Amino acid sequence: MTREPTKPDGSRRLPATVWLLSWVSLLADISGEMMYPLLPLFLVGVLGASKIQVGAIEGLALLMVALMSAYAGWKSDRLGMFGPSRVPWIRWGYGLPVLGKGLIAVAAIWPLVLAGRLLDRLGKGLRGAPRDALLADAVDESQRGQAFGLHRALDTIGALLGVLLAALLFWWWSGSPEGAIGLPAESASGPAVDIWAYRAVFATAALLGLGSWLLTFIIQEPQGNGLPQADRPEDASERTSGQTAPASAGEPGLRSSLGRKYWLTLCVLALFSLANSSDTFLLLRASELGYSPWEVVLVYALFNATYALGSYPAGNLSDRWGRWSMISVGWVLYAGVYFAFASLEQPGAWWVWPLMAIYGFYMALTEGVGKALIADCAPVELRGRAMGIFHATSGVATLLASLLVGFLWEQSGPAWALASSGLIACSALALFWFCKKSSR
Repeated sequence: MTREPTKPDGSRRLPATVWLLSWVSLLADISGEMMYPLLPLFLVGVLGASKIQVGAIEGLALLMVALMSAYAGWKSDRLGMFGPSRVPWIRWGYGLPVLGKGLIAVAAIWPLVLAGRLLDRLGKGLRGAPRDALLADAVDESQRGQAFGLHRALDTIGALLGVLLAALLFWWWSGSPEGAIGLPAESASGPAVDIWAYRAVFATAALLGLGSWLLTFIIQEPQGNGLPQADRPEDASERTSGQTAPASAGEPGLRSSLGRKYWLTLCVLALFSLANSSDTFLLLRASELGYSPWEVVLVYALFNATYALGSYPAGNLSDRWGRWSMISVGWVLYAGVYFAFASLEQPGAWWVWPLMAIYGFYMALTEGVGKALIADCAPVELRGRAMGIFHATSGVATLLASLLVGFLWEQSGPAWALASSGLIACSALALFWFCKKSSR
């Protein structure tokens, strides 16, 4: 379905743009993951929101990311008021979440949390596709997997640090282990947790987000209007050969097509995304199997640790062995983990620990490598919109997957719900091998 990447030159270092974007993401993920596990507890235990309202907030947040990813990716390819630059979109994308987290820190009613969450996710939607396109612009194809792998590694290290820092600060400020593991403010198992501890953690998260935003001001576009020398299209006069007029400066690639290879790859990845429901379902299953809240936090931390550990090597290997080889192995691991979780019934099953570690390696093999694959398939002048469509499609499919698993969980129990995700993952893998065989 895609050509194999050229053999990388191990002597070349990744450019500064890749490292800067990776450090920006690390700080942003520390900020985001400090808030993520505590937010539903703050909504329900402090502000009195219902479970339906919590679900609506997260559903709208996912939809916001999906829609804005497509828009930002499309617009970042255009040469308009921002010029041939993706950096302004990235700056807005990391700046708006600072305001969103600050609003949540002072919120006294749940609609203000909704507003802050949507502002936070608006930023994520604005930055995602332009940032990934800029990562792809900064290197040629032989280093693309390495670049995305490094970015995912530092991003996930940030997630791990954010979870652990949130638990530590909450324990410290609340004065009780119940607070550290995120029990509601009026827990029956312990004393009430001071509301200000939630707000202090959220404010700290906003300050760290401010640091990530400030770093974006030293990011620069790669030379050549964001296109590395190896990727730049030919001169317009050579490309058109007098047959058609080139696209206007404001509409680069307006008549161009993303191509059959891109759409076919996107369809296969989208089918898998229908299996890729929210990770919270695995954590919920661990909780139902008798794991305490503190153990669930540690299980989640283990997942982030193996995810971070494997991301850079997986991206580097994908430059040598091919993107689909790594993704296929990852999908096999994913299906195996979900089938195993579906079969677990014994309370306190120790298998949860190695399964979550394997799940982290699945993410390492697929997340950054998948973005590198999309960049490989897209024409260079349409790379932003290609990334945007990919982000939007994945976001909508993940939302549908989460709704499906939630429905099956309520109707038939966790075993059927989790097994359905494994079956869809197997279907995506079978479709890939069918397409690869047909292309030959």
